[in-house]
Amino acid sequence: MKHILVVEDEMDIQELLENFLIDAGYQVTLASDGVEGIAAFRSGEFDLILLDIMLPKIDGYGVCEVIRQESEVPIMMLTALDSETDQLKGFDLRIDDYVTKPFSMAILLRKIEAVLRRTQKQEEKEGKIQYRELTLNIDSRQIYQNGQLIETTFREFELLRELLQNSGRVMTRQMLLDQVWDYNYYGDERIVDTHIKNLRKKLGAGYIETVRGVGYRVDKEN
Repeated sequence: MKHILVVEDEMDIQELLENFLIDAGYQVTLASDGVEGIAAFRSGEFDLILLDIMLPKIDGYGVCEVIRQESEVPIMMLTALDSETDQLKGFDLRIDDYVTKPFSMAILLRKIEAVLRRTQKQEEKEGKIQYRELTLNIDSRQIYQNGQLIETTFREFELLRELLQNSGRVMTRQMLLDQVWDYNYYGDERIVDTHIKNLRKKLGAGYIETVRGVGYRVDKEN
């Protein structure tokens, strides 16, 4: 589940964002001023930050500057300030999007999805796949779950990689054999089941879904 930090001092907007984001399948942490926002950022792992500009104690620009010194986490600014100067200042601080109030929640959710997709693609280009609590390091062929190294075999790693790269799509046993064992394998396709069973023991049962009579699938993240 993707984790979003919302830094917003208007309680009605904060509550609105929290309810819509939770309904959309996100985990949400709230902060009501700039100091609280920085503290929350430093105490957790977040996939995206929704950041107001006009905040008490430290404004959104200051919060963004601090975060960018420590992280490349995606940041979307939500603000009533709609001048070109304000927007350029945000983009100069390397934010990922700028959304002016009032805004449509439906459009905001689509923008969040788009930013998260771009981040996922960039991570894959950099040799990393992130999915929920899992991080696959392509170069070192290592899997981390909540920062802890999970020991896997070559085939187990490749199976998980193939499923994550095709998240939301049902992969048949034959498709997985073709990609992971290569096209020259003529053995029993049930070998896939054995490796999936081992993966589930190591990672937990909540990642890979069995599609009865067809194959396996990893759900897309919200």
